Amino acid sequence: MRLPWPRFVRALAAHWRVGLLLCVTTLLWMAHYDRWTLSSWELPTNYYGDSLEILARIHAASEGDSVPFRPQVMSRLGAPFGANWSAYPSSDLLLIWLLGKVAAVIGLFPTANIALLLATISAALSFYGCARWLRVRWEWAFASALLFAFTYQTFHRGLPHLFIVFSWTVPLALLSAGIVAASRRVRLRSGMGWFCVGTAAVVGVGNPYTLFLFLQLVGWAVVGQWLGARRRENIVTGLVTIAVGIAAFFLVECHVWLFAPDTAAVSPIVRNYGGTERYALKPIELFLPPATHRWEPLAFLGQRYVRWSDWRMGEAFASYLGLVGIAGFIWLAVVSIAAVLRRRRLPGAALPVAWVLAFASVGGLTNLLAFFTGITVFRATNRYSMFVSAIVLLFLALRLTRLAWLRPRWISLGAAAAVAVIGLADEMPRATPRVRQQEVARRVTADIEFGERLERLLPDGAMIFQLPVMGFPEVVPPYHLPDYEHFRPFLGTQTLRFTYGSLKGRSRGRWQREIAALPPVKMVRRLEAYGFAAVYLNRRGFPDHGEKLLAQLAEAGRTERLESTYGEQVVVLLRPARVPLVPVAHALTFGYGWHEPRPGEPRWAYGPAALSYFNPHRREVRGEIRLIMQSVGPRHLLIRVNGGDPIEANLGVHRHVVRIPVELSPGVNRLDLESIEPAVREGMGQDQLRTFAIYSSEVRIVAPALAVAAPPRT
Repeated sequence: MRLPWPRFVRALAAHWRVGLLLCVTTLLWMAHYDRWTLSSWELPTNYYGDSLEILARIHAASEGDSVPFRPQVMSRLGAPFGANWSAYPSSDLLLIWLLGKVAAVIGLFPTANIALLLATISAALSFYGCARWLRVRWEWAFASALLFAFTYQTFHRGLPHLFIVFSWTVPLALLSAGIVAASRRVRLRSGMGWFCVGTAAVVGVGNPYTLFLFLQLVGWAVVGQWLGARRRENIVTGLVTIAVGIAAFFLVECHVWLFAPDTAAVSPIVRNYGGTERYALKPIELFLPPATHRWEPLAFLGQRYVRWSDWRMGEAFASYLGLVGIAGFIWLAVVSIAAVLRRRRLPGAALPVAWVLAFASVGGLTNLLAFFTGITVFRATNRYSMFVSAIVLLFLALRLTRLAWLRPRWISLGAAAAVAVIGLADEMPRATPRVRQQEVARRVTADIEFGERLERLLPDGAMIFQLPVMGFPEVVPPYHLPDYEHFRPFLGTQTLRFTYGSLKGRSRGRWQREIAALPPVKMVRRLEAYGFAAVYLNRRGFPDHGEKLLAQLAEAGRTERLESTYGEQVVVLLRPARVPLVPVAHALTFGYGWHEPRPGEPRWAYGPAALSYFNPHRREVRGEIRLIMQSVGPRHLLIRVNGGDPIEANLGVHRHVVRIPVELSPGVNRLDLESIEPAVREGMGQDQLRTFAIYSSEVRIVAPALAVAAPPRT
């Protein structure tokens, strides 16, 4: 019996090359981040800004809170009710859940490091597999896979944009679109058909930016088939691929529509047309090396861009293709121009690159879409540079493979190695300075020590009120306090509950702002009645570093306090009531339909508008809502409470008091306000379309429910 030794050897060789790619990618990653010891894996690569939100999400998932297809309530945040993040679109929810399972076993910070490493490894393996499927020689597939995995975006974004770093679906998305567009016959039940559908599923549950462009590319592939060869199988496969991608997205994001309790509130992700210009892809940034480039001549170009450009945002230089990628882009451009001049067929890579540039560039189709349709959620189209990078690297690998067939193998191997070394040296930034690593280590160690001291002093489940009060996510923080800093005590503890984390613009957390506005003596009494065991201050959020407030708390008799190692975090102990009351707000919360507030002016509505109120009791309560209102002229107002019969009110240019008797159901109650007369534009500036305005609102409970210690079920 003859054994298939050649096939067996080829299979072993293929696995050996994949293993080598895995090892090289891992070693390069460990070398850059200096992760050679077990202790180094106990520290995150970043512990500032958006990194804290990523870590908080994984930490909450490790405690069983962030579970797909369920209400996204973070039990130790937004105390005492829990932070309901159901209305917050969370990309890669399945990935967060999986990372949470890992963190529950090995710890939060090692998991964050493993996640970053897996993002890089998966990108390399995915690109290598797609390149080999396209018949790229293994050495060129190997080199280009490394360059794609270690493109500058990987390091520029890092932990703060962890889910964008997971770019392994980009090569799969490009290959799937190419299969639908160019294959002779792709049956839905064939291997390639299942590959396209499977890719749509994994892209759909991942980053929405990748899904949005993937749907466009597959859509154009279907249009091309319909206008060209009309291959029915390809069209069916493409349409099913699009449907599966959309269905997967809505399935993983179902919590936004099914479990968001405050239907009157605006989305916590605030976007506008201006953002689609500021964060759009700027083609020049594809060719601009970062200002911190390891080679001074290239760094000079980035520094000049920093000095000269007025449109730089926080994601500048993330689009940099690298020297090898730029060479591939130029080669593709030259070949495409030559094909046009000679009236020949364009290379397959030209059309997707042209579409990405036409759609994502500043002033391009993305701005037209945002301006005329209001779809502004996909504002940061600079992130589509990963598609450009993948396309030009695949094009380059294919072209170099063709050239290599006519030359000795050792020349091809040497050239591929040289390209990989030059490309990696160009794209991989300088290693993080040791001083920066030490600062991260000090902050993490101090937070863990501070958290352990708090948990030794306070009972399990104790509630801590955090000052200054901040919404979540993406708010303008007070003074020198960076956004998401309030997550730090949460990350350093396992049992304590904190008030930070309530979604901004929700009536569920309205009571926090009202408490923070009280004089310290009244604030202490109210918090203790609500069962809070401590007040937390981050000194960076106060102009005087919180000294005045700490002195006032001491005058109120609350002198026992703990400070973190560096003194920026302070906890003042309280005397919580044995049978706590539930926090109740005394004002309404503005929802959709309102202009942003301006100092000294009422809050104007520009059309039908909504307000909400959160009743924390387990039973219905009776009360009265008191609104002080005016309008741009005589008009009739219809007010509905929880969709009930309308209550009429007549308004004018002078202030008018509107009283509304209500029966407030447990949970979120909604008030809809609509003017019979249309809105009036009073000027050409922003926020000039107006109907009616509210100066103040007050909710008076006439017959409250009995005080309860536990919040209602969400």
